[in-house]
Amino acid sequence: MVLDKNTAKKTAELLLQINAIKLNPKNPFTWASGWKSPIYCDNRIALSYPPIRNFIREQIAKQIEQHYGKPDVIAGVATGAIGIGVLVAEYLGLPFVYVRPEPKKHGRQNQIEGYMEHGQSVIVVEDLISTGNSSLKAVEALKSKGAKIKGMLAIFSYGFEVADKNFEAQEVTLHTLSNYDHLLEQALETNYIGQDELETLKQWRNNPAIWSPETV
Repeated sequence: MVLDKNTAKKTAELLLQINAIKLNPKNPFTWASGWKSPIYCDNRIALSYPPIRNFIREQIAKQIEQHYGKPDVIAGVATGAIGIGVLVAEYLGLPFVYVRPEPKKHGRQNQIEGYMEHGQSVIVVEDLISTGNSSLKAVEALKSKGAKIKGMLAIFSYGFEVADKNFEAQEVTLHTLSNYDHLLEQALETNYIGQDELETLKQWRNNPAIWSPETV
């Protein structure tokens, strides 16, 4: 996966600017998994800033056409990528569906919401890639309904090795607007972090499951 450097750095700059991404090596966040992390990412915040959401929408749409060609359907992964997925689908003039983590417990018990025909080509839109497990579960749900997955486009990836292996194992191509390496580069250039914090942030990415601020 080769990123466009200008887009990657601009995306990182905008996400830092609105605190969609926060870096705090000295007082780390705790993820739902229990991991201690010096970074927290909530790209849904971008939806509240029209110029930024428009930039992200247009860049995702551009890269979808560049890397995959225009699909029949855009699918967003619930809940984080529903908003941006709709914007991308609207921009490209395409149908939109979204994928729940699991089927509803009531009604029609849908896992995929919206209309999609068997055999249609689909691009999956995500907001954030960590291990890739939840994203790939959405891909499997779409495939089970007859979708032909052309690939996935996400706003940001932590760049974990486990994610690369998971996508490779499932034979799903992933492209992102930005990633952790470009984020750190942008944060250092703009003095958002110092050199000592940069080293801490690099160490976390090497082994996030056991990292703690006491180990650095």
